[in-house]
Amino acid sequence: MLLISLIVLPFIGSLIAALFPANARNVEAWLAGLISLAALILTILAYPDVTDGGVLRQEYAWLPERGMNFILRMDGFAWLFSLLITGIGLLVVVYARYYMSPEDPVPRFFSFFLAFMGAMLGLVLSGNLIQIALFWELTSLVSFLLIGYWHHNPNARRGARMALTVTATGGLCLFGGLLILGHMAGSYDLDVVLSRGAAIREHALYTPALILILLGALTKSAQVPFQFWLPHAMAAPTPVSAYLHSATMVKAGVFLLARFWPVLAGTDEWFWIVSVAGLATLLLGAYAAIFQQDLKGLLAYSTISHLGLITLLLGMNSTLAAVAAIFHIMNHATFKASLFMAAGIIDHETGTRDIRRLSGLRHAMPYTATLAMVASAAMAGVPLLNGFISKEMFFAETVVVGHVGPMKDFVLPLCATIASMFSVAYSLRFIHGVFFGPLATDLPRQPHEPPRWMRFPVELLVLLCLVVGIIPALSVGGILHTAVIGVLGSETPRYTLSLWHGFNMPLMMSIFALAGGIAVYLLMQRYLQLDSGKGPPLLRGLDGKRIFESAMTGLSRLANSVEDLLGSRRLQPQLTLLVLAALAAAAVPLWLGRITFGEVRHSPIDPVFALLWVGGAVCAIGAAYQAKYHRLAALILMGGAGLMTCLTFIWFSAPDLALTQLTVEVVTVVLILLGLRWLPRRLEALRRRSDTGVAAQGRRVRDLAIAIAAGLGMSALAYAILSRPLPETMSRFFVEKALPEGGGTNVVNVILVDFRGFDTFGEITVLGVVALTIYALLRRFRPAPESIDVPEQQRRQRVFAADWPQPEAVDKATGYLMVPAIIMRMMFPIIAMLAIYFFMRGHNLPGGGFVAGLIMSVAIILQYMAGGTAWVEKRMNLHPQAWIGSGLLLAGFTGLGAWWFGHPFLTSSSPHPVLPLLGEVPLPSAFLFDLGVFLLVVGATTLILIALAHQSVRGHRVAPAFKTGRGN
Repeated sequence: MLLISLIVLPFIGSLIAALFPANARNVEAWLAGLISLAALILTILAYPDVTDGGVLRQEYAWLPERGMNFILRMDGFAWLFSLLITGIGLLVVVYARYYMSPEDPVPRFFSFFLAFMGAMLGLVLSGNLIQIALFWELTSLVSFLLIGYWHHNPNARRGARMALTVTATGGLCLFGGLLILGHMAGSYDLDVVLSRGAAIREHALYTPALILILLGALTKSAQVPFQFWLPHAMAAPTPVSAYLHSATMVKAGVFLLARFWPVLAGTDEWFWIVSVAGLATLLLGAYAAIFQQDLKGLLAYSTISHLGLITLLLGMNSTLAAVAAIFHIMNHATFKASLFMAAGIIDHETGTRDIRRLSGLRHAMPYTATLAMVASAAMAGVPLLNGFISKEMFFAETVVVGHVGPMKDFVLPLCATIASMFSVAYSLRFIHGVFFGPLATDLPRQPHEPPRWMRFPVELLVLLCLVVGIIPALSVGGILHTAVIGVLGSETPRYTLSLWHGFNMPLMMSIFALAGGIAVYLLMQRYLQLDSGKGPPLLRGLDGKRIFESAMTGLSRLANSVEDLLGSRRLQPQLTLLVLAALAAAAVPLWLGRITFGEVRHSPIDPVFALLWVGGAVCAIGAAYQAKYHRLAALILMGGAGLMTCLTFIWFSAPDLALTQLTVEVVTVVLILLGLRWLPRRLEALRRRSDTGVAAQGRRVRDLAIAIAAGLGMSALAYAILSRPLPETMSRFFVEKALPEGGGTNVVNVILVDFRGFDTFGEITVLGVVALTIYALLRRFRPAPESIDVPEQQRRQRVFAADWPQPEAVDKATGYLMVPAIIMRMMFPIIAMLAIYFFMRGHNLPGGGFVAGLIMSVAIILQYMAGGTAWVEKRMNLHPQAWIGSGLLLAGFTGLGAWWFGHPFLTSSSPHPVLPLLGEVPLPSAFLFDLGVFLLVVGATTLILIALAHQSVRGHRVAPAFKTGRGN
């Protein structure tokens, strides 16, 4: 239970945090801190199980027949990332307590923060390819909420949209790549995939899978050409930047590269795509960072550069390079998180992040200045700090790979040295430009040291930079070795973590990079101080934001053009296009081949049944014809066609389908009837005008031809299928297993709540979403001007009530609808009992939660019809949203309960306890799932009813007139 607890804890904390009031700042911080601390402790406790190549694994049956189980897997590499996610997360929570303003909606911040922590833990602990894709997209979604937290800021909204667009698009590519990868491996189990690297690299689909997976990883880690989103994400609060861009979100891409390194690395395709992207990102990010005027902008581009360094190391096809990459992941997380928090402290205490305005802060903030200078030195790769060791390993690998790899001898070492020079230059700019020189006097706030505990996370991280830099083997040697074995396994090379390797080429490169970086900064210092902040020279034309927005604008224009060409505000042209598309799709295979009919002997035609179908056809044709002229008549005829369908089900001994069809017809006809009240009236003059003319007649002939073609096509297809012998289907399995495994004799209901319970769960989720959408749309509904007047029935009611002593006391039950209204009110308890009856018998006899929910909805609808909106809601405390939520939660927790007992999700059990007086009572667990269906159906139907009913009791604004676009 350790791994599942590690993932579930943050999500539970996120839900709890969202319930707190906006002013619960301290309580929220304590909650988030305790959740993060608990997750960190659980991670530490798991360490003994993952050392020396151990793997901690928990598996929960989901779809075992398809090899699709919910698997949590922690090896040394996943443990390292879990440590970074929870450890740095805890420090950021402490920091955020003092950084966030009391005016900020802090509960929302910590709720999003904990949800993101849970999503990242789910990603690194996933043992199934599909889970990886799921949590991957979840991190993109929650990071969108975090980056756009200050939604009143346009830059935050734009940055969040840009980040979501890029990373979510990459996530879709990743999903496709993982599907192909699972197909090549023959399993979606990560352990199986990791064991079949040789077969996967030789597979014909290796290259497309590699490209798709790399698109996901490179977009997430902001690699060229997708690097532009990360600087614009700096509009988020600094705690978000410190967490997302040091140890979590942007590290997800390099995590994926390292995770699949044993499977995908080792080929020329991997080398050229990954290493070239990493090298370009390393150079471009380091160069651009020098010219940034915003502290967080400088750190953003430096993050891009260091991510490029890690990507380049992973692309070298060298095991020692992979070791260096994993080590730099650790080092970068520590010094970059501390630098982001230091930048936030400077912004918090001075009111600005503009380097041109900041100077001399070492006088006002000596402790913060010291900490930031040490962290910046680690970022530059100064000796005796952690960044120096991993940079030396990087230099060594560029020299080795440059000699034996596809690149020329000098290319990689030269580019690595230049990038390191740039790194020294922008680190010096951070130190010298902010902390040295005279103390700035025109700052928005008087600078001073932050609160003690706001600085504590920075102190701890800087201490780690020093300890790892001085005694690397003693401090992190075991952790690094554990993480490396988790990736490389038996291919783990021999390596040492030491400060001195003698005078060699990597040392010479380091010395040259330090000296060259100092020289670059001194030469450009005055230019940087006077720079307008328009971007780095030579690259100002490559504005990623402008290119992205131009691309989005182009896509919007293309979409608008397609909409103008094919779209319409009218339903009829839309349906015409859909039917034509379906006809075209069906015509292609028929054109290539031909349809043939079987030779099964026809059954004799029963005249009564034939008459039934003739009546249904007449109703359907009449409804289609009257829809243009008389909506009420069309609705009645449509109900008649539905009733004929219901009788057909009864004829063929399908009582469950008949019950469902009948209740659906009743509810939908009533709801549509309520909606017809708000549609604009048909104008006789317009009707007469539209019925004449060659164009009108031509449209009718066209529509008739399309309808006949579609109808004949479906009829021919149905006849071709039915005239053949029926193949072996699953029906026998359901009939045989319904009672022994599903605990019920009603096969249809057992299928819905047990065998196909997951499908039903998805369907009721969609139903709930549709109901909420309709409710939201109708809240902003503006009727046509001619629909606002009181209907004829209500005018008659008012005339009738005017003769009474107290006209305002007259309602339908005492007015002209007295008898039917009283009958409808008296029917409520009867129909409610009928709904309970059908619900309770549903597992063994026709009925069930869906039918019972519709019957209960009919009872509520009748009350609205009898007494009106105000009368019902004064006497019945309806909360349909709560019914929808309760139904979904109950159905979901029923499925999770099966997991608790070690069975696949939504597996049903059927105990038969013997109770006093009652004897043996069947209590299938599907009963609770069916109850969830019942609650959701009642809630969804009632919510739509309320949305329609409230139109009659609220004031309306008239809808503005509009012109229809092309496409009629």
